Amino acid sequence: MAILLSELYGKQIISNAGKKIGYVEDIVLNFENGAVSSLLITKMDDLMRSTNTAKLLANNSVLYERVKSVSETIIVGSDSVKK
Repeated sequence: MAILLSELYGKQIISNAGKKIGYVEDIVLNFENGAVSSLLITKMDDLMRSTNTAKLLANNSVLYERVKSVSETIIVGSDSVKK
């Protein structure tokens, strides 16, 4: 199933346990394999202003491989949030 990246922006991310995680603010792409790598719950611009970008990126992202369902919301496995 193909999804346009623009359809992911602004969607609410919820764990499969029902915990509200946040909203998709930005997306990290892996250009080597042509796939989405992570969904960010903070804008990338905000992360780049920090001196500890790598840690903030890890703490404010959801690995796309953990996404279970995309519809009106994005459902992810409980262990997928690094926040």
